Amino acid sequence: MSDQLIIFDTTLRDGEQSPGASMTREEKLRIARQLERMKVDVIEAGFAASSNGDFEAVKAIAAAVRDSTICSLARANDRDISRAAEALAGAQRARIHTFIATSELHMEKKLRMTREQVLEQATLAVRFGRNLCGDIEFSPEDGYRSDIDFLARVCEAVIKEGAGTINIPDTVGYAIPELYGDFIRRLREKVPNSDKAIWSVHCHNDLGMAVANSLAGVKLGGARQIECTINGLGERAGNCSLEEVVMAVKTRRDYFGLDVGIETSQIVPASKLVSQTTGFVVQPNKAVVGANAFAHASGIHQDGVLKARDTYEIMRAEDVGWAANKIVLGKLSGRNAFKQRLQELGIELDSEAEVNAAFQRFKDLADRKNEIFDEDIIALVMDESVIADEEHYRLLSLAQRSETGERPHAAIVFSVGHQEHRAESDGNGPVDATLRAIESVVQSGAEMVLYSVNAITGGSTESQGEVTVRLQHSGRVVNGVGADPDIIVASAKAYLSALNKLQSKNERVAAQG
Repeated sequence: MSDQLIIFDTTLRDGEQSPGASMTREEKLRIARQLERMKVDVIEAGFAASSNGDFEAVKAIAAAVRDSTICSLARANDRDISRAAEALAGAQRARIHTFIATSELHMEKKLRMTREQVLEQATLAVRFGRNLCGDIEFSPEDGYRSDIDFLARVCEAVIKEGAGTINIPDTVGYAIPELYGDFIRRLREKVPNSDKAIWSVHCHNDLGMAVANSLAGVKLGGARQIECTINGLGERAGNCSLEEVVMAVKTRRDYFGLDVGIETSQIVPASKLVSQTTGFVVQPNKAVVGANAFAHASGIHQDGVLKARDTYEIMRAEDVGWAANKIVLGKLSGRNAFKQRLQELGIELDSEAEVNAAFQRFKDLADRKNEIFDEDIIALVMDESVIADEEHYRLLSLAQRSETGERPHAAIVFSVGHQEHRAESDGNGPVDATLRAIESVVQSGAEMVLYSVNAITGGSTESQGEVTVRLQHSGRVVNGVGADPDIIVASAKAYLSALNKLQSKNERVAAQG
């Protein structure tokens, strides 16, 4: 078996299935470029057949990214596979990832198909896909809960039809590491042509063991591809975390004996980009990318690290990108320096007008904040105002009053389409008053299911505040993110951002793998 471990990132597909985490084409493209910079082997860019928006995102990524294989998910039918092939036509290296469920529960309750029907459809799908694309991956959905003998028949058949990668998902996060690793090993032994394919693992984190299960699938089962996401993003409890599996394999190469091609210094920038794009804040004690991952509070630990770092640190913070966390620009910095920093951060704006708009926002921020960090730059560029032509709701101005013993009051001016609206409201606090004022005009009827605040650049009171608002309406769940040194302004931006996403009528078809 090869000593090279393939990293298959599905942040833009499975990660995007987190409620409220759907991304625009431009956001997906920005993250894909960062994944390419990180030297991810395979980028699953989306599910091309699910919507026109996802098709266009996969197509744009396929055209822009040259150093990673670009993959699209497709159900096991000709329409989905054809749509995926069309979206991937411009890719330097393309892969179609097709799937169908193989567990008794899924076949009976969801698909309402017999074993033989599923076997035939899987076989025909891979045969059809192989005629359109030279690289086919097949996933038996809910594979871990499938009958191993039937699963072996399916795997043997699709490998015979040309599937080069066989992925065995723990779709519902039910696996235990030792049992999952043994399952992969026994399955490979039962498939006569198993050596003709690379075996892959895709684990969900419902019991908190996605990383452990994935590593067991590699070490005990012989898999040589891990499917994962940045920050462990994904539906329900999330997916296997890319940063954790990569650093586990690199740090404990003495145990795993495997090489990974990931440029680890790009891990933290990728984590921050995904977090600020989706509004899913990284918990401070998250391994590798959490704010406290390399912090030491204990006096004994601090003393030990000062004397010899490896007394309490098994990785170097700079190796995963924390060293890049530095002050880069200030109020005297010019447009060329700003544009250069955007390029270094992997941010590519489509036109000079967008660069100019972003630079003006940078100058406005620099007048209010002495030190501008990379995170500040990412946040202001991610602000929906940079692409105002896509906005239905846009903040124009905000004034609020709050004092002890008096009910807070907010007055806001914002645009709805091309029409300007003014509104005022009292509230239990300045944020409540501001959002009530917006709702007095919009009357969206949406329920707020999350409101969270995060300091973008650490604990300083000068930091920009990043607010995430999650709204739910008519079965749709969306996240809105806003950033500003004034937390009330950030809250208004976040709320309007979420309303903009509710306004969007892009349809999505959920799929699991």
